[in-house]
Amino acid sequence: MVDTRQLGRQPGSMRTVNRIVTVPEAFSGAMASVPEGSEVELDLRLEAVMEGVLVTGTVSGQLTAECSRCLDPLSDELEAGFQELYRYSADDGESARVEEDASDEDEDYYLEGDLLDLGPVVRDAVVLALPLSPLCVPDCPGLCAECGVRLAEVGPDHGHGDAVDPRWEALRAIAEDPGER
Repeated sequence: MVDTRQLGRQPGSMRTVNRIVTVPEAFSGAMASVPEGSEVELDLRLEAVMEGVLVTGTVSGQLTAECSRCLDPLSDELEAGFQELYRYSADDGESARVEEDASDEDEDYYLEGDLLDLGPVVRDAVVLALPLSPLCVPDCPGLCAECGVRLAEVGPDHGHGDAVDPRWEALRAIAEDPGER
């Protein structure tokens, strides 16, 4: 929760906030996450506008994942930007909210008195910024499909011989000696 009392309700006023917070629950995607209990840094710019408070910010922290090719654990920096308008609630008397249909109301965020709940906005920004297929190195060769060994450890000469179905052996002999058959 961020307090907006110092900002006031005068359109045009602005304030910056820098805060380090602990993640209450893991922000996770399919193969990467920001674990529960880890710390993220929020750099926020709060601007009072006619309809409410416009929050522009970045969230940065450490993500953990496993390589999508070799399954080795990895850790990387994550930075995600976001911008959201928190509307003044209609019962404040200072702003009369225009009635909208129910589907639009569900997408809006509202101030809770003078407080902003940034949790859902930060979670959405972080989850959307997580890599879908994280890699330990950009050219990770992955695992051997036959034996499962890491190809980076065994090198490019790793092989399992010619795994040709014996029923095709007669065709191999023809291909090697196309003579008069």
